[in-house]
Amino acid sequence: MWQKIIRLDALRAHDDWVVFSPSQANVTEESSRQIADRVGLRNYDHLEPCQIFHAARLVAILEAYALYDPEIGYCQGMSDLLSPIVSVMEDDGEAFRCFVGFMKKARHNFRLDESPGEEKLQAEDCFFVYRMVVVLFRRELNFEQTLCLWEVMWADQAAIRAGIAKSAWGRMRLRAPPTDDLLLYAIAACVLQRRKLIIEKYSSMEEIMRECNSMAGQLDVWRLLDDAHDLVVTLHEKIQ
Repeated sequence: MWQKIIRLDALRAHDDWVVFSPSQANVTEESSRQIADRVGLRNYDHLEPCQIFHAARLVAILEAYALYDPEIGYCQGMSDLLSPIVSVMEDDGEAFRCFVGFMKKARHNFRLDESPGEEKLQAEDCFFVYRMVVVLFRRELNFEQTLCLWEVMWADQAAIRAGIAKSAWGRMRLRAPPTDDLLLYAIAACVLQRRKLIIEKYSSMEEIMRECNSMAGQLDVWRLLDDAHDLVVTLHEKIQ
């Protein structure tokens, strides 16, 4: 069953994620169809050769990951996380290793028992931001914006692991100290930017989710990061 879902998700890859790699953008139709047939991809006649090639690579790597991590297997949303990695890395082996490392941090978001966790945290009313949590704004931002957000998140996490947050350089950054939870601050900033609609206007979860889903292509990643860092500072000052 999961093999079928992987193929369906792979075929939905967005155009702007495919042509980032010059060699992938210039792949021939024959080559793309050969690799598609090799991984059992079907119903791709509506796609350009570069899109077929990209989708076939997604299938191969996602199937390998599902076998590598059978506890999680494959869940919808993993293709969104892998797509940018495949776009910037031309070797499937390297892309797979990067994805494995990525999933060490993200795999808990794909567990099937998340509902009890939401209830324990009394966060059932926040289900409308679940997609942002799972795929890290992948569907709300374009290619370059997503990489920007991810790289800032990773830089903060790396700084914390390296102990930089407690160093002299870290003290210089008290304006926006590194945080391991920048994604959550970014989500909070996003909700606050649209609070008049999300919180004040809409009364049903369906309306709120529809509004959140309509954010795609409308967010300014730099404003999002600025507002997220402002929230980090505000909380940091209250803790201090």
